Amino acid sequence: MTSQLAGHLLVECLIAQGVTHAFGVPGESYLAVLDGFHQHADRIRFVINRQEGGAAFMAEAQGKLTGRPGICFVTRGPGATNASIGLHTAFQDSTPMVLFVGDVASDARDREAFQEVDYLSFFGPSTRGMAKRVERIDDARRIPEYVARAFATALNGRPGPVVLVLPEDMLTQTVEARPLPRVEPVQAWSDPGALRDLRALLLQAQAPLVIAGGGGWTPQSAAALQRFAENWQLPVANAFRFQDCFDNHHPNYAGDIGLGINPALAARVKESDLIIAIGPRLGEATTGGYTLIEAPVPQQKLVHIHASAEELGRVYQPTLAIHSTMNAAARSLEVLTAPPGVAWGQWTQACRADYEANVDVANGGITLPGAIDMPALIHTLQRHLPADAVLTNGAGNFASWLHRFYRYTGLAKGHKTQLAPTNGAMGYGVPAGIAAAILTGRVAFTIAGDGDFLMNGQELATAAQHGAKSIVLLLNNGSYGTIRMHQEREYPARVSGSDLRNPDFCALARAYGYTAERVERTEDFEAALLRALAAPGGTLIEVPLSEEVITTRGTLSAIRLKAQA
Repeated sequence: MTSQLAGHLLVECLIAQGVTHAFGVPGESYLAVLDGFHQHADRIRFVINRQEGGAAFMAEAQGKLTGRPGICFVTRGPGATNASIGLHTAFQDSTPMVLFVGDVASDARDREAFQEVDYLSFFGPSTRGMAKRVERIDDARRIPEYVARAFATALNGRPGPVVLVLPEDMLTQTVEARPLPRVEPVQAWSDPGALRDLRALLLQAQAPLVIAGGGGWTPQSAAALQRFAENWQLPVANAFRFQDCFDNHHPNYAGDIGLGINPALAARVKESDLIIAIGPRLGEATTGGYTLIEAPVPQQKLVHIHASAEELGRVYQPTLAIHSTMNAAARSLEVLTAPPGVAWGQWTQACRADYEANVDVANGGITLPGAIDMPALIHTLQRHLPADAVLTNGAGNFASWLHRFYRYTGLAKGHKTQLAPTNGAMGYGVPAGIAAAILTGRVAFTIAGDGDFLMNGQELATAAQHGAKSIVLLLNNGSYGTIRMHQEREYPARVSGSDLRNPDFCALARAYGYTAERVERTEDFEAALLRALAAPGGTLIEVPLSEEVITTRGTLSAIRLKAQA
């Protein structure tokens, strides 16, 4: 057994886990790892980012797309704190991820050395922090053990992020250890007795509703969920920003439950007599601030199926709690014997009709000012983007157009098609789209607001450097629109801190290496989109919007007038 640098061994451990790409910003604290990436450049690619927040978002997107932990490398102190936004996103979105942090040398530890941070205190364990586990590798011989444990922790139970801290001097030691085998997630199977109880609850129901979401889904489990819904004729809604868990084109699909929810669907959730939540935490956005499903004891009967035993009963006291991973749960449910007929056939049809009415512009009564018809733009995307396109967004009212009017292809078709942060992190969409382009080669389409874009727009340079093509639709209303909307609701006509003076976005995108154009009329968008799809590189399409076009259901002035009244 030959000796090698510990930094090289670490890279070999990643390769053994099936990692093909790692994202990060280089730092002197982990030069030995960077040299390891050079040594193994034929098997793993280090994607150089422009800011650690962008790198962490790309790694989080990697975790969502692959189902395996996304990998991010940053240096100590400022690098780690910049990356914390992606770690928080991975935690709340239940996304597997491993953040490697280069640290001060062991002989300088606990002296407040240059850029030193106590990472266990900063990132914290369990639900009170941003990571499932935080560990420091002091012995280079144990690198394989720590990496394997990080992957197991990130994948098992409720998926999430893990932090591994790498002392600079540890990485330069020579070591004879070898990588451990690839870690696969453990499947937790449903209790047969609980499945019998679930069946009994279904047979008693008159208006059941499935809510699907959370981490750990695969094409196989999504297909099994679809068969369960078909066998039992159940309406299925997707949790906030997990809109591709169930195919939006399917006749059993009822819509997404989140911010900007269809009022008709919100009423259905409240009217339901049995909610079967498969995978989601049932967080604040998915429950309408814990009002659609009241906490801690819901008005509806609640069956909560989750991969983490700690999550069951933590917020809601369910009628029936089932500890199971998504693959195991969905495969158990698809073989649950359904009766010849059910009592809720018309209920399911009505739920679907509510969804169809919500995405039908002609019936929506939407009259918004300006030369841009946003529903028409989204319908244009629907016509021309391929079914396996990856759509990404950050946080802001601009995303509501996509959430309401775009019909996501379900994961059951074989591909994840939505990347969006359930923790409401601005700046996610641009790096996530670039990561999707790098990792999949599929069409990657990002919708961003002006404020959202400027959080991580610098990553267009990363895309250009690494030959990644993404398309960015930038909606520019000169405002932090979501904050402005809330200001008008709470303090009408008192604008403070939400107006933006923006750069020339097209010139900025061109400086980074993207093609760019500005579209000011609805009828010009289709041609611009087709040019972007045909272009060899990335494209930014800027669309100016009036600040009045603030939601999919009304204007800013209407919100102000209602508040003043």
